[in-house]
Amino acid sequence: MPAPDFDLYLVTDRTQTQGRDLLWVLAQALEGGVRSVQLREKDLSGKELFALAEQTRKLCHRFHALLFVNERIDVALAVEADGVQLGNASIPIEVARELLGPRKIIGVSTHSLEEAKGAEQSGADFILFGPVYFTPSKATYGAPQGLPALKKIVDKTSLPVYAIGGLKPENVEDVMRTGSRGVALISAVMNANNPKAAAQRILSSFQR
Repeated sequence: MPAPDFDLYLVTDRTQTQGRDLLWVLAQALEGGVRSVQLREKDLSGKELFALAEQTRKLCHRFHALLFVNERIDVALAVEADGVQLGNASIPIEVARELLGPRKIIGVSTHSLEEAKGAEQSGADFILFGPVYFTPSKATYGAPQGLPALKKIVDKTSLPVYAIGGLKPENVEDVMRTGSRGVALISAVMNANNPKAAAQRILSSFQR
């Protein structure tokens, strides 16, 4: 099974780029050292998402970065992405694995120990857990779960765990002390005045 070898998992949201072109922001982030991108633009039609995914794939390829497509297995296969990110309302993990084959990486978004264990048993390669801190984009999933809940997930699953929800440069080190494999975030890079510098600052936390 492929294991994720990245520290920072950058999730896209073109409504958080301060009006800048998403591909420009991604190029800046990749120049700053980001090596994995999750394309998560849920409101696009299949045709629009495919076109954007194709361009994102070329960009990621240039920087030797991995591309994951949120939920859309058809689009991931069409652009030869490296994997998909599934949620609790997505196609079952076992079905995704049958469609994608053994070489693609499957990430699963979880919000409880029960969901994390379910993802592990169903053959996920890594999980996101959150929201750890408050963030407007994850407010629908309830109150922030905090570091103790994150540590519990890390301790009780053998999968690599990426913390998500309100991650910023100043709290990355606290998160990493729980034993998390890495962090997943959106606005700390997408919305930054200088996405390249923001990515570099977050990644430097992993070197300490």
